[in-house]
Amino acid sequence: MRMLRRPQSAASLIFPRSQTLHPSRFCPTRTVRSRHRRSAICSLPEAETYEPVEGKATNGKLPRPASYEFDTHQGTIDGSDEDEPEFDFLGESTSGNLQLVSPETGKGMISDTKFLGLDDVSSVRDVSISKLRQATKAVLDDMGIASSQYPEGLPERAIFCSRTLNLRAIKALGYDMDYTLVNYDVNAWEGRAYEYGLAYLRDAGCNVDGLTFDPDLVIRGLLIDRKLGNLVKADRFGYVKRAMHGTRMFSWSELRETYGRELVVLRDGGRWQFLNTLFSVSEACLFMQMVDRFDQGALASVPSANSYEALHDLVAKALFRTHVEGKLKAEIIKDPARFVERDPAMARTLIDQREAGKTLLLITNSDLVYSSAVMSYSYDSFLPEGKTWEDLFDLVIVQAQKPDFFTASRGLFEIVTVDGLMRPCYKAKKGGLYFGGSARMVEDALGFDGDEILYVGDHIYTDAALAKMNFRWRTALIVRELEEEVRALSQGRAFRKELKELMQKKEIIGDLLNQLRLIRQRAAFEGMPSGIERGKINAILVQLLLLSEHLDSIIGPMLEQDGKWFSERWGYLSRAGLNDKSQFTRQIEKYADIYTSRVSNFLRYTAFQYFRSPSQSLAHDRSSSHSMFPGSSATAATSGEPGSTGNLVQD
Repeated sequence: MRMLRRPQSAASLIFPRSQTLHPSRFCPTRTVRSRHRRSAICSLPEAETYEPVEGKATNGKLPRPASYEFDTHQGTIDGSDEDEPEFDFLGESTSGNLQLVSPETGKGMISDTKFLGLDDVSSVRDVSISKLRQATKAVLDDMGIASSQYPEGLPERAIFCSRTLNLRAIKALGYDMDYTLVNYDVNAWEGRAYEYGLAYLRDAGCNVDGLTFDPDLVIRGLLIDRKLGNLVKADRFGYVKRAMHGTRMFSWSELRETYGRELVVLRDGGRWQFLNTLFSVSEACLFMQMVDRFDQGALASVPSANSYEALHDLVAKALFRTHVEGKLKAEIIKDPARFVERDPAMARTLIDQREAGKTLLLITNSDLVYSSAVMSYSYDSFLPEGKTWEDLFDLVIVQAQKPDFFTASRGLFEIVTVDGLMRPCYKAKKGGLYFGGSARMVEDALGFDGDEILYVGDHIYTDAALAKMNFRWRTALIVRELEEEVRALSQGRAFRKELKELMQKKEIIGDLLNQLRLIRQRAAFEGMPSGIERGKINAILVQLLLLSEHLDSIIGPMLEQDGKWFSERWGYLSRAGLNDKSQFTRQIEKYADIYTSRVSNFLRYTAFQYFRSPSQSLAHDRSSSHSMFPGSSATAATSGEPGSTGNLVQD
């Protein structure tokens, strides 16, 4: 293996070492301030000026960043002062924003023409959203910018926002590798992991003959009930909405009998195992199949599988050894095309972020040999000539041992030789290649902390939850299944509309039935009101009950089918029941500021995007929009359409 070269700094990839500047402050004809320290200044001679290069490499170098300061006839545009950032009305830092310095007075627009179809700046308040959207798109069209680079048109490739995030103010982006920077064919990877796990169980004396990997058996976000040998889907409150014992789905009555009196408690790790990541798919699939064998008595001769808990421990150990022993990773290194799905837009995305002045980090639990192999395969052919994936990052940490990376102070080692020889060190430095360490060491090395860092990963707990809880880093979650989920939600929209209308009809009929029951109840103590016949009320009640029972016969099967476009067994990834969010969605909203299906989706939003969370609909929003209020709409508030930066879960 060739040695993983120590990554150069962001600036030295673009400028000769003798002319290093921070890219966000590159201005060839004048002295500029450092982005981070007032005292650090540098300049270039007039004879050595450069023009920014847009979108293409020059002489084997990565593109140069454009200047953040330039003059116009209406005033000077400059970046905000990042040494003393202010905060906007949403509480976000203005660091990284552009601002108009010393604007010309008396001019309402930047040109004499009707820019965006507006007479002056004040008329923006009255223009319709649709007209403004069309006008902004026309600006891009006139410049020949492809619409695919603009965040419209591909709802399944959107970035969704749970908590407002100003990407301009982010100074460093840290990335996980597996299922984040490197996309895998899930069926290929997890299918092979399953086969290795199966072989381990066979060696342990388990009867596994006839078992095959079934990727449709489980989805991410489910929970393994180790005590009862079940797999369940819970809503955001912890109520179980669907369940499976072995490979058999529960009926409504079984579900009620088993989980009607208890909630899923994630803190009880001894019983509940949350499927945080796609790496969990093979383990859950194998465990549920082995539960069937356990119930059949086929594992009676295996002492280490004498209970559901013990069986899960055995299966988890089998899959763990698959990863630790490295057999699967050796196969991937040998034939990456079989397992890795390359995305040409990923390299361009990271380059854009570098050019915007972001510090890029790679923090992975994978080892150096494996990381180098899959990253080279995924990125090198899409970079300028002579550049490799290492040149994209300012700091690389392998075998970070997350979650400990975010919870403990661990030893740090610098990798210094071709064969991986390491030496202990006490602090990391930008441009270094390291083994181990901790998040605190990363902050110390960069001079950034808290909400100046955005960490991007695919694991809710080890990538998002711990980074946010322990360090207040901003977080982005990669959920590859979102693309299928958004398409499924679109396919099922008419079905859900019909289902909701049926539920509303049942509610209307139920309201009348309840009123008549109340009249009969009061009549038992006060007598029947004058002019009302008991027989007539009874006849109406019969008709209402017949209607209600008929609606139930339709609604019940429809509820079981709801979400079948994503999963026949489990329904939608983001929903649990007709009107509520799944536990998986709750975890995303709690720990991920933004979430999306793949890193390259950032390309469509640019490194300067201001992600604003949508208005969250509340239970009483429906009352405030009900037709009982004069002039109101009968439609309840929603949280935005897919393709915006709003939330995914909606009607």
